[in-house]
Amino acid sequence: MRPPGRPTDGESGVSNLHENLISPDEAGTLDGLFARRVQRTPDREAYRYFDKESASWQSYSWAEMAAEVARWQQAIGGEAVSRGGRVAIQLRNCPEWVMFDQAALSLGLVTVPLYTDDRPENIAYILSEADVGVLLVQDAGRWRRLSDAIPRDGPLKRVLLLDDGDIARKLALEDERIRIVSDWLPEPGGQLITRDNADGRLLASIVYTSGTTGRPKGVMLSHLNMLSVAHGGLTLLDCYQEDVFLSFLPLSHTLERTAGYYLCIMTGSSVAYARSIAQLGEDLLNVRPTILVAVPRIFERVYGRISDQMAKKGGLAKKLFELTVSIGWKRFLHQQGRGPWVPGSLLWPLLDRLVARKVASKLGGRIRAAISGGAALNEEIARVFIGLGVPIVQGYGLTETAPIVSANPLEDNIPGSVGLPIRGVRVRIGDNDELQVHGPGVMLGYWNNHAATAQVIDHDGWLHTGDQARIDDSGHIYITGRIKDILVLSNGEKIPPGDMESAIVLDPLFEQVMVVGEGRPYLTALLVLNGDHWPGFARELGIDPSAPGSLRDPKVLSAVGRRVKAALRDFPGYAKIRRVSLSLEPWSVEDGLMTPTLKVKRPKVIERHAAQVEAMYRGGPAN
Repeated sequence: MRPPGRPTDGESGVSNLHENLISPDEAGTLDGLFARRVQRTPDREAYRYFDKESASWQSYSWAEMAAEVARWQQAIGGEAVSRGGRVAIQLRNCPEWVMFDQAALSLGLVTVPLYTDDRPENIAYILSEADVGVLLVQDAGRWRRLSDAIPRDGPLKRVLLLDDGDIARKLALEDERIRIVSDWLPEPGGQLITRDNADGRLLASIVYTSGTTGRPKGVMLSHLNMLSVAHGGLTLLDCYQEDVFLSFLPLSHTLERTAGYYLCIMTGSSVAYARSIAQLGEDLLNVRPTILVAVPRIFERVYGRISDQMAKKGGLAKKLFELTVSIGWKRFLHQQGRGPWVPGSLLWPLLDRLVARKVASKLGGRIRAAISGGAALNEEIARVFIGLGVPIVQGYGLTETAPIVSANPLEDNIPGSVGLPIRGVRVRIGDNDELQVHGPGVMLGYWNNHAATAQVIDHDGWLHTGDQARIDDSGHIYITGRIKDILVLSNGEKIPPGDMESAIVLDPLFEQVMVVGEGRPYLTALLVLNGDHWPGFARELGIDPSAPGSLRDPKVLSAVGRRVKAALRDFPGYAKIRRVSLSLEPWSVEDGLMTPTLKVKRPKVIERHAAQVEAMYRGGPAN
């Protein structure tokens, strides 16, 4: 099961042997990178998007993108924003995101990416804190949700609406700050403005962290930060101009921005923008990407659907699936040099045709690498995908490291680890087993927050990640916990909840999980049940799922407890959940319980469910 090799050129059917990689030294800056890509391969496809009017996929070549960027340069240049000024982007992934970003960078401005589904008060805080003068917004609806939180007399002087519908135009008539992008842009025909000898060490972007425990902090990233990380990542995963990336993580997420945007310009790869997560399955079939960049939650959802299908089929189909994963995994270990050849490998051609290939085809059938980052990926999920012939590799990083620190190469892939450090990055284990990082990707600091900067970057330039880790003899890094997320029970026992939560959520009954126990005598768990699975689960127990109090029924709680215990059967003795509290209402970004990157805000969840938490600790443990 050797990972798929270099893709072939769709036109010629053969690999283009010419290397089109642009180095950070040649690029100088992020906008310099774009300009050199345009010069290098002007006629190749750069970006693909779905056009609603024609109901078809359309594309831009690099030369066509340059012509559009030139229009945005001219329009932004007409606004009252001086060099070094901040401009913000709140768009879904689309070519216009790139156009605005590149135009702003080339004019010496600093871009501030925003999540389209972030809460208005968070966005208002960021716009004020970063002193943003120009904001590009997806549509009228989003601006209306934002506008009440943004003062008229603040720093924001221009609001650009990509939407040109009737409501957007009405808003533009009512507010002098608003312009419709299609009216604001000049006619085509201008020339791309390029900079000579621009300093790549200067600030390029302020990326606000998700803020799981308080106000988000603005991470200052230079051009060189992101260029060096993109280039360094290519030492562990080769990418070529023939590759096609499917972009669905928000470009406001630093992983997507560096690995799914700037890296692609560096290699000349094309990027297709997915329409939505809901349409991802269809887009995979249409685009047929060779590389996916995603967070674990995406892979968890696919795994959950596969598990459901196998449970429904049962019998022979389930056994055949399990056999395929088992043999596929053993073949993988053998090819990696970490396991013996097994006779069952002789069955692989048949199993591949009957099972594995069908799964791969649902992902487009051309995936060379599926990259998971942003959070820990459950090893069982990785094992299933790899066993089915989908090469999934895990990496590690932080917004503060632009963001990639390490990744697993395809040829040296240990799913339980987060891989090897990328080129130029050094790592070490400090006090309390903390992973520390040094390299060109380490941020300039936090915007307007010298105290917070000094807390995480020491005098020698080492970034203190807050993550606990170990490094094996081969150099592979293993994240073992998060210093701040460690639960300390009242008896002094220290417990990392993350792995327990990842194991429990593999059960399709559970949509979300949070283990509780800080300062308490035992562990409990807040569980959000999957709304599709709950009715069937309740009826099997003889419980009416719609009845008031059904989630507190002793039979339900006992059955859920058994499911949780089964999920944690391979964990040490400390991993014992004594009581659970159930809900059908998922935690969301909108209610302030999750970050835009889908990380749970633990303090907020505990605050919201304080009564349920206290109830779990009255009367002692249930088991």
